Amino acid sequence: MQKLYHADFKLINSTYKYNWREILKYILKLFFIFLLSSTSINIYAEKNIQFVINTSKGNIVIETYPDKAPITVKNFESYVNEDFYNGTIFHRVIDGFMIQGGGFTKDMSQKETDAPIKNEADNSLKNEKYSIAMARTSIPDSATSQFFINIKDNDFLDYAGQSSPGYCVFGKVIEGQDVVDKIANLKTRVKNGMGDVPIKTVKINSIKVK
Repeated sequence: MQKLYHADFKLINSTYKYNWREILKYILKLFFIFLLSSTSINIYAEKNIQFVINTSKGNIVIETYPDKAPITVKNFESYVNEDFYNGTIFHRVIDGFMIQGGGFTKDMSQKETDAPIKNEADNSLKNEKYSIAMARTSIPDSATSQFFINIKDNDFLDYAGQSSPGYCVFGKVIEGQDVVDKIANLKTRVKNGMGDVPIKTVKINSIKVK
């Protein structure tokens, strides 16, 4: 009986050790899978997309943040992939404020756009100098293709709650700030009933992913 008891104990103890070892291996396996998945997600989330805006005044390179403004960046990229911006102009220029483009041709005809998108201005990005944001009407969720580049810090455009929904920043200029400044300094006029139109047309030849 004593011998049998010891044998049974060894068997049970051995089985217990085996099961514990398997459980531990399984837990470690799950941990590493989770770790790898998290790393992959973070790498994807942090992958910024750069675009080259080729204008008649020179190139402007912007970097966009899909982790902060996923809907907005996807919308902008969609217009880029469709060559929508090719041949549009910077139609609104206000020195000391911003330059706006992406919706009108040189004869001031407004291009037909896709459906408007959700305003993501509550993403913590600020309307700082050389940031790029979406233009819209007084309706928060009305942005389509038009964008503007801030030429000074315009914090009054930032999100400040439901009563002040702000304008969604989705990137910034990382090269060609001098080109932005050249455009901002152009003299403007009223054309086809619209004010702040540059006398000398600034054409967007193309926008491409860098």
